[in-house]
Amino acid sequence: MRGKCFMLLAGLAVLAAPILGSAAQEASTLPRAEAQAVYTYMTKTSPYQQWSLWPGKDKLYPGTQPHGALLTSYVNEIAAKTLKDHKQAQGLPDGAMIVKENYSPDKKLMAVTAMYKKQGFAPQSGDWFWIKWMPDGKVEAAGKVSDCIKCHEQAKGSDYLFTAAKAGH
Repeated sequence: MRGKCFMLLAGLAVLAAPILGSAAQEASTLPRAEAQAVYTYMTKTSPYQQWSLWPGKDKLYPGTQPHGALLTSYVNEIAAKTLKDHKQAQGLPDGAMIVKENYSPDKKLMAVTAMYKKQGFAPQSGDWFWIKWMPDGKVEAAGKVSDCIKCHEQAKGSDYLFTAAKAGH
């Protein structure tokens, strides 16, 4: 009997691995809250351009200042699941990442800005780690960026996020 139970459990584990593996794998490789580590993770370890687009948004949607005239927003798997399940108001979980490409009206990439939820990093501002880099890869700002925090505090009730995920996506 024990052998049969073990075989059944082993079989279930094999079936569940692909489902649970990608989220668990992503969580196990998340970077520390440090500029170079976050930049490297988002550009090399887990290239953000391979992530899902923000639910309900296409590439090059109209933006607002200070981000740019046109935006493209990407979310990692951790953020995508929360947004897909419409649980944004409860806050995004530890490890959630959002990357926004900021374009000029003529579709020239001006900068890339990102938010990374790192539990314990900055409880007074939603535990978000903020980072901005230029198209050449130079990090302009990172960490507890006061301009980002001051602006996004207006959206404190939705976990410092201005854009809600659209239903049905």
